[in-house]
Amino acid sequence: MPVKDYLVDAPCWIDLTSSDPGRVIPFYESLFGWHADVSDDPEYGGYTTFLRDGVSIAGLGGQMPGTTVTDVWNTYIASDDAEATVAKVTEAGGQVLFPPMQVGDQGKLSLVVDAGGAVTGIWEAGQHRGYGTWGEHGAPVWHEQFTHDYAAVLPFYESVFGWTYGTLGDSDEFRYSQGIVGGDMVAGIMDGARILPEGTPSQWRCYFGVDDTDAAVDKVVELGGTLVDTPEDSPFGRVAGVTDPLGARFQIASIVQSA
Repeated sequence: MPVKDYLVDAPCWIDLTSSDPGRVIPFYESLFGWHADVSDDPEYGGYTTFLRDGVSIAGLGGQMPGTTVTDVWNTYIASDDAEATVAKVTEAGGQVLFPPMQVGDQGKLSLVVDAGGAVTGIWEAGQHRGYGTWGEHGAPVWHEQFTHDYAAVLPFYESVFGWTYGTLGDSDEFRYSQGIVGGDMVAGIMDGARILPEGTPSQWRCYFGVDDTDAAVDKVVELGGTLVDTPEDSPFGRVAGVTDPLGARFQIASIVQSA
């Protein structure tokens, strides 16, 4: 089982803000083989942790303070000092939806909007250090942002998190950079100005690994989800875009085996 190291300034956790958690829990359990562990501690407001083989994969909760949207997957970036990171966010042209908040002994949480308008979570780890598995079926394999303001977003993440970049494309048809932390590629940023439908905000998308993309798409539809982007081959595996039964968007990608 590939273990995900906790890397400060890189994505470390994902969770789903859902308008009806009870409806989508069976969907994700059936699709990815997850087990939903619903907290009975009132301090955590019924927050659900999805586990796979006993390892934390993702979270599920109700609407977050300061937000007006539900049925969306959220990406959290690790920080060793949430207050200092949030201060950098405002200096770099972002906005704070809610300031750092202690979550029991688990860690400290904040939610911000980056310079391109995408909601981004900040997580300072305590007992909870994020997802523990990476790069296999039913686990995250990549984080990617589609942004309306590519020119503003690159310097934002460089300033706040110290990202450097590798460029995959720099044309009007395909403009894409990969954020790098400590020599590791940690996320992608896509110029979405010509891709995102009108009225759709800048957004993070998480890719979950699957053994067979086409079979996973069939199962999504069977379970009440929707196919958004038909499967296609890429250098990073066979990928597709789907939603859960309530419209939360995510990507699936076949696992690419290392040589």
